[in-house]
This record gives sequence, C-alpha cells and structure tokens, in this order.
Amino acid sequence: MTMKKYDKIVKNAVGREVPTVINGEEHLPFMGVGKHKPAGRKYAPRIASCADYPDDGNKVVPNLKEALIKAGLRDGMTISTHHHFRNGDLIANQIFDIAHELGIKNLRWFPSASFPCHEHLIPYLEDGTINRVEGSMNGALGKFCSEGKMAGLGILRSHGGRYQAVQDGEVQIDIAVIAAPTADPFGNANGVNGSAACGLLGFALADSQYADKVIVVTDNLVPFPAVPWQIQGNYVDYVVKVDQVGIAEKIISGTTKITKSPDRLLIAEMTAQFCEATGLIYDGFSYQAGAGGTALSIGNYFGDILRKNNWKARFIRAGSNKYPVEMLEEGVVEYILDGQTFDLEGIRSMRENANHVWTSPFTSYNYHGKGNFASMVDVVVLGATEVDVNFNANVVSHSDGYLLHGIGGWQNTLFGKTTILPIPLFRDRIPVIRDEVTTLCAPGEMIDVIVSERGIAINPLRKDLIEKAKNSGLPIKTIQELKEEAEAICGVPDKPKLSDEIVAVIKWVDGTVLDSVYKVLG
Repeated sequence: MTMKKYDKIVKNAVGREVPTVINGEEHLPFMGVGKHKPAGRKYAPRIASCADYPDDGNKVVPNLKEALIKAGLRDGMTISTHHHFRNGDLIANQIFDIAHELGIKNLRWFPSASFPCHEHLIPYLEDGTINRVEGSMNGALGKFCSEGKMAGLGILRSHGGRYQAVQDGEVQIDIAVIAAPTADPFGNANGVNGSAACGLLGFALADSQYADKVIVVTDNLVPFPAVPWQIQGNYVDYVVKVDQVGIAEKIISGTTKITKSPDRLLIAEMTAQFCEATGLIYDGFSYQAGAGGTALSIGNYFGDILRKNNWKARFIRAGSNKYPVEMLEEGVVEYILDGQTFDLEGIRSMRENANHVWTSPFTSYNYHGKGNFASMVDVVVLGATEVDVNFNANVVSHSDGYLLHGIGGWQNTLFGKTTILPIPLFRDRIPVIRDEVTTLCAPGEMIDVIVSERGIAINPLRKDLIEKAKNSGLPIKTIQELKEEAEAICGVPDKPKLSDEIVAVIKWVDGTVLDSVYKVLG
C-alpha cells in the first residue's frame, strides 16, 4: 500500500492550511510564537559498548561502500549529511550512488542544506532510491519538488529546527555521514585543518550525537589525536579515507564581496543610519549579518560608526568572512561567534584566534533548549524574497512559487532584539512587497523594520522605534506606501499559478507546521 504524502489538513494559528499527517507521521500545526512547549525527554540513541570497538582506536574501513554496508544500509532509512562544503560537496552524491548500486530504495535524505551540485540526485528521486528530501531545496531540486515530482512530502526546517527535530526524536537518523577536512582513525574530526578546510562542522553536531551509526569521511587522515576535535570520535562508528572530500574552490561560494550596486549601497547606508539614529548601535552592542553583498556593506558602515564614537561591538554573530575578521583583528569587535565560515580568511582566523569562537545550531538556535544566543543579539540584518503588508516574510520561494532557497538560520535569528530586512523594492521589475506572501516563513510580529532604496517602514508594533525615528530625517513610510510606490513603477504583479496539491511544508523553530508549499502549474 502506498503511503499518503499528507493528510488531515487544518488551519493553523496564522490561518494557513497545513497537513498534520506528513509522510505517515503526526505533526503539530503552528500555534503561535512561543505557544508550543514540548513535554517528555530528549530522544536518545542506542547505548553502545566499547567491547564492540577496536582497543587501538582504529575505526578505518577501506571505502565508503563498506562503511555503509557495515552500518546496515537498507530500504527506508534516514541518511543525513551536512553542507559545510556547500557547492563543493562530493560525498552526498557518492552515498546515493552506492545506495543505487546496492538496489536500496525509499531513503529519506536529511541534509543540513543542498546545493546545485546535488542535481546529480534527481535520477535517484525519480527511480525511488530517494523518497524525499527533508532539507533546503533550491535550483533543480527545488524545481523538481515544486512541480510535484517527489514521491514523499518535503519538509523545510531552519538550522535550529533541524537540531530540534533530531533532539526531540521527530527525525531519527539511521546513518550520518560526516565529511571532514581532517580526522584521525578514532573519528575525531575538524574543519579548520587540511587542504579542504571549511571552518566549522557544527551542522553535523546533532547527526554525530543522535544518529544510530556515524561515518566520518576525510581526505586528511592524521594520527590520533586530531586536534581540535569539533566532532568527537566517541560518537563515530567508522572512518573512511578518500582522495578528495570536497572541492576547495567551491567551498567558498555565495556572495562574499561588498556590493557595488548603487541601490544596494544606498539600502546599506540607510540601514546603518537608521540604527545609529534610533540608538540601536552603542558601545558593547551586538549584531548578526550574513555574507551577502548588502549585509557586508552594512557591517562596514557599522564599523565606521563604531570607530567614529570609539566604541566596540561586544560580538558579531556571523557566518564569517574577511570583513568581520578585519574588525576582530582591528579590535573594533571583541568576539566573532561563528556558525559557518565563508572564506579562507574566516577559516584562518578561526584556526588562529581564540576570540573567533565556534558555535553550533544547538548553542545558537535550538528553540528547545534552556535559552540560546539568538535572543541576545541587538541588531539582526537579514534578506527576504518577499514581504507582505502585514510584515510576514518569505525566504524559500519567489513570487512564481518555485522553491529557490533554504531557510538556514534565518528563522532562528528573528528572535534578536531588532530584526531588519534591507531589501530592494523590486527585483527584475517584480515588486517584493505583496498583499500576501507566497510562502510564509515568519509571522509579521517577528519583523521590525523594512529598509528599501525608497524608504523605511517600521512595524507598527515597534512604537519605540517609530518614536525614535520621527525626527531622524530619514524617509520613514508605511509599508503600504512602499508597496504602492513599487506597483506604480512595475504594475501589480500576477499571483503565482499554483494547484491545491501540497509538495512541501515549512516548519517553525519549535517543530510545528507554519505553512504549506503548493505545486506550481506549468
């Protein structure tokens, strides 16, 4: 009997229709921010015994195929991978090449993110080797899912939501495969050493802690101990040595250069001016910004404000690259709390500087912990594909409905004290501000400020910021006014052509179902 992809559709707390049975498993609908408080205990993996592992600590097996067979690879399993190599990942594709060769079917792939290099896996989604992807889907994978071709229902989670799902037992990983730039025969591993150094391995932390079987794959096998150990060998079952674990030049992917676009530079400058005028920047403040061109420009402007006032930022919560590293080494910021490293300078700094601190989705983002770093950040600067007149925001799909991005840490960072979305008013002559977002990734109460090249809109909930910005001289407008300006230039955009068939769901940080993603009609 074929399992239904989804069942039991209800309206959740924000009025979105969502399934509560997904791939045969029960899920809770979104109840509101902070409303769902889980009961029970964390999921626990099976107890292991040292009697089953070599006394000399050597867990090396000849190849990945043998490791997967020893780990018990069989139909219907959940296989996890991490994305620290980004578009330079080689190992995820090899796992499913082997599974296909062995005739294994119906696997759930649970990546911390996917990239264009994983287009290689589409034939395995077509032939039933892989049933579904529970992780970000972009490019060809996003198109495949959006067109309703995936056998199972996709589930998109934030980085913290992924940790939460594993910790809470919502997703039980059968085999975790951790690609590591450096490892020892015992399984200790790090990402700061080796020719394929990628910085952190934090996205593989939950996988190592909770998976039934853990395989570490490396191209730089060193004698015990591999120090520092970001992954502890006590969690690891098998170690595999390969010729190449990742393509180094593709590890450094994405936009890691200051934007040269006049509009984007204007948005960045206005964002910094707004933060200065409203007192969001002060001696000892903290901020989070990504590695996109606009975000990097904002970081530079923040640095100028700090220097001008002889202030220091206490910490930057970052995906790091050379720009925050320069600020750290100059002494303008005291700490970088790093979740992901985006260039060689970030990797070097992490290796050399004790104030460049490794973090993980557990410490930074897991909502089912005793607090996390996210809520302590003063200013959070993020992007979005769409925002609507109620400040609801979308980061996974564009206005044509196709899945194009993952959630990443985006949802998790929204709990910072002030969340700002510096976004252009339109992209490719399509307005970014809509009556209603195509896909809901964050309820409007989580977004505080929209900064565009034509004005700044403050969420009416933030009366304090409205009052402080009143006499700033900045172009403060309502979000409705910004929407009307964009439509006066570009026209009113068409709604995407979608069916009523659900192809994926968006999870909130607490594991509840926030929205449904619908099949795109040709």
